[in-house]
Amino acid sequence: MNSVGLFILVLLYLVLLFFIASVAEKSRKPFWVNNPYIYSLSIAVYCSAWTYYGSIGVAATRGLEYLTIYIGPIIIIPAWILINAKIIRISRVNKISSIADFISLRYGNSRSLGALITLICAAAIVPYIGLQIKAISDTFHLVSHTANSNNIFTDSATYVVALITVFSSYYGTKYVDASEKRVGVIAAVAAESILKLIFFLVLGIYVTYGVFNGWDDLYAQASTFSDFAHKNSIGGLTGALNWCLMSLLSMSAIFLLPRQFHTTIVENRREKHLRTALWLVPLYLLLINIFVFPVAWGGNILFKGASVNAEMYSILIPQKFGQHIITVIVFLGGLSASVSMIIISSIALSIMMSNNLIIPYGILNKISESNVKDNTKLIVTVRKIGIALLIVCAYLFYKFYINENSLFSVGLMSFVIIAQLAPSFFSAIFWKRGSYWGAVSGLVAGVFMCYKMLILPEMSGARVSQSFFTIDYFDPMTNAFFWSLFVNTVIFALVSIFGKGNYTERNYAEMYVDIDKYLKYQDSAFVWKGTAETEDIRRILIRFLGEEKTKQALHIFNQKYNITDEEDTADARLIKFSENLLAGRIGTASAKILIESVTKEDKISLPEVLGILEESKQNILLNKQLTEQSQKLKQLSAQLQHANASLLEKDKQKDEFLDAVAHELRTPITAIRAAGELLQDDEDMPEGIRSQFLYNIISESDRLNELINDILYLDKLEHTEQVLEIAQYNIKNTIKKVIQPIEHLVEKEEIKLDVRLNLTREFFYYDEKRMIQVINNLLANAIKFTKDKHGEILLSVCNPQENLELKIYNSGKQIPDDELEMIFEKFYQSRNQNLKKPLGSGLGLSISKKIIEAHHGYIYAKNILDGVQFTLSVPQNYDKYEKNNYCR
Repeated sequence: MNSVGLFILVLLYLVLLFFIASVAEKSRKPFWVNNPYIYSLSIAVYCSAWTYYGSIGVAATRGLEYLTIYIGPIIIIPAWILINAKIIRISRVNKISSIADFISLRYGNSRSLGALITLICAAAIVPYIGLQIKAISDTFHLVSHTANSNNIFTDSATYVVALITVFSSYYGTKYVDASEKRVGVIAAVAAESILKLIFFLVLGIYVTYGVFNGWDDLYAQASTFSDFAHKNSIGGLTGALNWCLMSLLSMSAIFLLPRQFHTTIVENRREKHLRTALWLVPLYLLLINIFVFPVAWGGNILFKGASVNAEMYSILIPQKFGQHIITVIVFLGGLSASVSMIIISSIALSIMMSNNLIIPYGILNKISESNVKDNTKLIVTVRKIGIALLIVCAYLFYKFYINENSLFSVGLMSFVIIAQLAPSFFSAIFWKRGSYWGAVSGLVAGVFMCYKMLILPEMSGARVSQSFFTIDYFDPMTNAFFWSLFVNTVIFALVSIFGKGNYTERNYAEMYVDIDKYLKYQDSAFVWKGTAETEDIRRILIRFLGEEKTKQALHIFNQKYNITDEEDTADARLIKFSENLLAGRIGTASAKILIESVTKEDKISLPEVLGILEESKQNILLNKQLTEQSQKLKQLSAQLQHANASLLEKDKQKDEFLDAVAHELRTPITAIRAAGELLQDDEDMPEGIRSQFLYNIISESDRLNELINDILYLDKLEHTEQVLEIAQYNIKNTIKKVIQPIEHLVEKEEIKLDVRLNLTREFFYYDEKRMIQVINNLLANAIKFTKDKHGEILLSVCNPQENLELKIYNSGKQIPDDELEMIFEKFYQSRNQNLKKPLGSGLGLSISKKIIEAHHGYIYAKNILDGVQFTLSVPQNYDKYEKNNYCR
């Protein structure tokens, strides 16, 4: 493909990125804003051109050593759930927008430390960005078959870089608040992560199964090389030591690279998204490395004896076989890997440079005197220029310095320099004694060691800097990494231990290390003593937020702490709140400087700080205990209210029950008394009438006795534990015991009784005595309400799903649908004026329901055809009965 056509393809690709970013920014739908997969894929920006090309070059020339760049992250990523979760909480409550802010805030919110970290990051990352530009340029010329021109204006790669600069400047500075989430950029980077993985897998599949006949064939041919076994082994003790150090180096890089801190920490919207990243990011790293070996050794086989750059095998192999589509696909994959790294790195660095260098040391006074519109415009302009300058510097660095260097060597050098942040970074969240001077001293010493052992030899052309610090077992890169980090850590620790930090350092140390304790009371845990006017702070906030946003912010603050709008004096909480509001726009250090300009702070001794912090801890603990007690009291209050309501309901039910009992008892007693009085008053009563009255007395006495027994039995069911005598019974025999005593009554009433047994087995578990009582109650009820003469009762028994189920249907008057549940209440029949007053206690259905529920079954009634059907079901879980063979 010619250079013009390839450039147009690159242009279309970047237009696609613009489109994705634009859609994400405008829609702001949950898919873009709150998607753990997009978040996790954005972290895959770790896989840059170094991964796409450099790993293949290392695999081809040095063997398995390339794996160390991915082993470290894969090992440490599971610890994100503890480490990064803590960093995310700290960053969120302090409005941290860069790794420089994170470290400098911990060590006293010092602008000098922030500036030092920014310079170190720039020194490490600008060459790294240059490495990406080199990859784009080299592959562009390789695919288009054009020479790499020394004239930047005739070099097509120059214009590709210009397009990337425009994209980064536009979307990277869309928000003046640097801690704001960049939905568009992250969506575009996630899309690029998908594309570069797919394109790399296409290349790997083509080489493995298109050029060669699978893994076996490729391995067999590669194993004929004399150095194959050596390259594809750890290399003994020496190799193992280098592998360990290289893995530690990459392990630190996944935390400390500005682009990784930005995507993992700053762009995190939900802490729970880390759980997805815990498995998706390692999986991604594994997938993108599956075909590195086949491509690397496939290139060695195909270009044996040829003088070619092994890092370009991914382009050269498909080109060799005239596969132009695959060649272009690989180029676009490498472009994706490079562009995403350049975009995120330039954005992260521009934020650091503006917030930690340009604003605090250059234009802070000018900003503070301007209005909100001018301030916003100036900050955004500074960041746009910063992004452009960084990419331009990286481009010049590529053109005039690293043009002949390998991607792998430049990448490792950047890793070693950025690793110098490790002691101050990790001690920030785990060690309270770490101090500002310890951090500065360690960083300076570590960077000096890197300069002496890496940069100086590279500039002078010497491969190794011979000195006391040279260890024969280590490669030059691992040797420099070991000694620089060792010196850095030792000096940092010694200065921190024997030095004396100020109160601000100790204050933030407590809050960083114990963030979970201070999370809900972060503003209260900030130590500050002095005097400040609320109006002065408000005026500063207006310059950056505007009148309306400042008013809203202060209103929220006042409501949170129950402060009146008329409060004139600012306290520590308002100071911290105001610094956080400004931090996203101008950085934590500049925010502190501005707030300090309108406050008069009293010096606090370290013992005072510790006393305040201890008091704060006690307050936090007390607040937690009070909150827990309050919640317990609320629960207890709710339980008491429920219990009170239940007692009232039961009291009401008791009154209704007593009224019903009195009514039911009064009826037979009145009948007995009336019959007795008539017998007493009329001695000459005929014998036939006398016999009838005596019969009435006996029957009413029986009814009274039945009623009293039912009431006592129902009371036992409701208030005591009634043991069920569960055993295996033949249901046919049980039905016979029920039917035989009532056959004469059915015949007398001229009712048709039909019994149907539709069973696959006959034996079931139940309490036979109680089951007979239930069936008797239901049949008695059916007989009472069946139409006089020629009515019908149907009793059917079956065992669906092996459970015992009985249905008793009777023709006659139906029950109103809204009262079907009420019929199981005590004395329902006696209160229902629509039904004929039946004989009996009116407790039969209520008792039946209690017995069936004691069997863990259910009973209900429904209207069907021209009558009513009762259905009861008893489960056949014998183990349940053995453990719970009682009812309450």
